[in-house]
Amino acid sequence: MAQAVHPNVAGSLFATDGKPRPLQTALMALTLALGLLSFITSFFHGLHLLTAWSGLVGLAVGIYGQWISVTTRERFGLILGLGASGVGFMIGMAHGGLFGGLLG
Repeated sequence: MAQAVHPNVAGSLFATDGKPRPLQTALMALTLALGLLSFITSFFHGLHLLTAWSGLVGLAVGIYGQWISVTTRERFGLILGLGASGVGFMIGMAHGGLFGGLLG
């Protein structure tokens, strides 16, 4: 009757092993926040510096988070954040880049 004590989370989208993982959770939250910031600011042409830098940092943090992630929940959030960061970064680069107008 061991299965009655432990719920079946193997097929769950947010499957976790029940252990606290503060570093992975923090990286996931930071990647999502930077991705959201980069994606939203990409709609404003004048904010290309913020868009490009937040997208680049979001990509770096998300890639490291993917490297050390353990559970599906972490990877799901990281992929969403990486996608938003990537889109924001590319649009920011198209609007002026990382140093657009500041150097040269």
